[in-house]
Amino acid sequence: MSADDRITHPWGARTPYAPGDTWPERVDMHLVDGVTEDMVQRWVPTASLLHSNGDAMDIAVRAGRIVGVRGRAGDRVNRGRLGPKDLFGWQANNSRDRLTTPLIRRRGRLVESDWDTAMSLIAARTRETLNRRGPGSVGFYTTGQLFLEEYYALTVLARGGIGTNHLDGNTRLCTATAGEALKESFGCDGQPGSYADVDHADVIALYGHNVAETQTVLWSRMLDRLEGADPSALICVDPRTTPVARAATIHLAPRPGTNLMLMNALLHELIRNDWVDHDYIDAHTVGFEELRKQVADCTPEQAARICDVPADDLRAAARLIGTGERVLSTVLQGFYQAHQATASAVQVNNIHLIRGMLGRPGCGVLQMNGQPTAENTRECGADGDLPGFRNWANDAHVEELARIWNVDPKHIPHYSAPTHLMQILRFVEDGSIRFLYVSGTNPVVSLPELARIRSILSQRRLFLVVQDIFLSETAQLADVVLPAATWGEKTGTFTNADRTVHLSEQAVEPPGSARPDLDIFLDYARRLDLRDADGQPLLPWRTPEEVFEQWKRCSAGRLCDYSGLGYAKLRARGGIQWPCTEDSPDGTERLYTDGKFRAAPEDCENYGRDLITGAPVEPTEYRAMNPEGRAIIKAAQYLPLHEPPDERYPYALITGRTLYHFHTRTKTGRVPQLRAAAPEVWVEMAAEDLRREGWSEGDLLRIRTVRGQVAARVRTGGIRPGVIFLPFHYGYWDTAAGHRPTGKDGTAANELTPTEWDPASKQPLFKSGAAAVELLRPAGRFETTGTPAAVELERSTR
Repeated sequence: MSADDRITHPWGARTPYAPGDTWPERVDMHLVDGVTEDMVQRWVPTASLLHSNGDAMDIAVRAGRIVGVRGRAGDRVNRGRLGPKDLFGWQANNSRDRLTTPLIRRRGRLVESDWDTAMSLIAARTRETLNRRGPGSVGFYTTGQLFLEEYYALTVLARGGIGTNHLDGNTRLCTATAGEALKESFGCDGQPGSYADVDHADVIALYGHNVAETQTVLWSRMLDRLEGADPSALICVDPRTTPVARAATIHLAPRPGTNLMLMNALLHELIRNDWVDHDYIDAHTVGFEELRKQVADCTPEQAARICDVPADDLRAAARLIGTGERVLSTVLQGFYQAHQATASAVQVNNIHLIRGMLGRPGCGVLQMNGQPTAENTRECGADGDLPGFRNWANDAHVEELARIWNVDPKHIPHYSAPTHLMQILRFVEDGSIRFLYVSGTNPVVSLPELARIRSILSQRRLFLVVQDIFLSETAQLADVVLPAATWGEKTGTFTNADRTVHLSEQAVEPPGSARPDLDIFLDYARRLDLRDADGQPLLPWRTPEEVFEQWKRCSAGRLCDYSGLGYAKLRARGGIQWPCTEDSPDGTERLYTDGKFRAAPEDCENYGRDLITGAPVEPTEYRAMNPEGRAIIKAAQYLPLHEPPDERYPYALITGRTLYHFHTRTKTGRVPQLRAAAPEVWVEMAAEDLRREGWSEGDLLRIRTVRGQVAARVRTGGIRPGVIFLPFHYGYWDTAAGHRPTGKDGTAANELTPTEWDPASKQPLFKSGAAAVELLRPAGRFETTGTPAAVELERSTR
């Protein structure tokens, strides 16, 4: 199959295999027209930066430019396969509208400047703000797409140098619940399972995880198992009839906002039928009796009333999970961005704990990530954690970190939990944060309630720095814009959703005077003259490898132990899973194989939270509850949505990703194949809702909530009645739209979403609003909602 066919056939040709067999190799490649494989001058190793799967690939270089990519056959993650965003997304690097020189706002306009002027201005404004208002007046908001070395440098700069508690990543939007759910159950972040579990599982359950569109190569692996001998049974929990749902043995389509009730009903059935491993529970867990009591009344019949899912389907799913010998579960945004997010994700962990389904081939949990380097954000402390999965409330952990950085422990803020993004924005809104440094993310499109976000980031009293590769919607509001290098133009490591570390090498020079993010952060630290306790530079490094070497020291002994890794080993071996140590030099495929967890009071990453209120568990309470550091079975009561549909707003609104785009389309919107495949926003509705309203496919509709309105053409989909879906990738005033916005109608789904977040993970709840829909204009004779690619994809998966 040619690369060009991969838009309409995104998962490629099948290579079936049986349980326990090695997934066969299949090398995918795409080169620009006119370039053949023998014309490529260099192949440079890297991995994908447009999703969280970590597909290993080589960059083709000719005449100093990227001219294509090919999958790396021997790598454990993808065995040579690439998805559409892998195959075509690199073309964004070559876009003519890349930022190539710093910009400074003068008299209300952004004008070209030079690096010394721009960085001197940023450093001067930082010092002025610190002198007048202290470290709490400075905030940092980063991305899920930088390299490990860049996150670690930023964390040392912000927490160890400036001393601010206000540092978070846009991984707060996609992976915060994953990290929190793992900490709640196992005492520490870190995925217990491995992608290799797909090769062995006899039951694969996907909870709110449309893997077919979010991690296309992982779905290819699952499809190959489904088409091989003795295929896995597949359970899909999703209100939409996605390609995953169409392939599923059982599809559960709950009403939005009821995930926790559905999970409690599944657990009820497992316990009622005694599909539990009592020996494992007794030896390795605490909290089972609390769970038994909580789910005692959560019968399939009660869940059927609340979730609007047939009780028999719930029983059938529970039977598959309860009698399977090797169960693999994956979780993503359908749970993470929804009502009672952490509580629901924790119940997936509970299934594996009460069944003893951890640490063996085919038995694992993957609390997935949405972005390529989300795992590194959490490991390095560039979000609401301390580096190395250390506990901010444990003085010994803070002191250990202070020794590594050679700073006074009191200088590392740990008087309260690190500030999460939604609270950072509140502090900007009320004026206590006056300097905000945004790197590699576009909050003016990706955050909820965009009218509020635009207002916050447009304040004259805020000094806004944006570091990016394009003049994004957010960059247009900045006081200083810094042009960054991107993937393929710099060197560094990054870690995917199953803990596989890859080295990404620089293949070409960045355009103009753009610089790697690491170089920018190090320049910033030098200009601030940040020093350690001995008066030496706090960030003394000059190369990514030097940063990586200190990170190895910082991670040593922690669960995310990189001490056995190095650039030379990664060059020679390709992807390797952490922990990688002297005792496990080849990496570690699965965690908790011995039933021992990183949950001891002196070792755990945090002491947990109340899943309903978010109130932190006190250290003394945690020690009394879990003195031996066992896994924690944590129950939670279902509560109704805060904003359910009503007569004025009768539809439940959910948002999410689509196969051809990533995040806010800053890159993918500039790629011809991907843009042509999905050029404009659309709204998906159930066929029976369209018939009842008297509308037709292709009609232009207005979607309204109490927060804003969006115009989009309608597609008929397999979504459950009463629910509408909008992809969130499309910025307001989208120039690719086939219609002009009507009045105040935009195209960004987040014009509509609420400023509300999960109490435990602090992740925004993008899938929890109520909406009204009205007709703006019937479809014209030549108008259609689907591109040829989208129509063909829909037809082929029915």
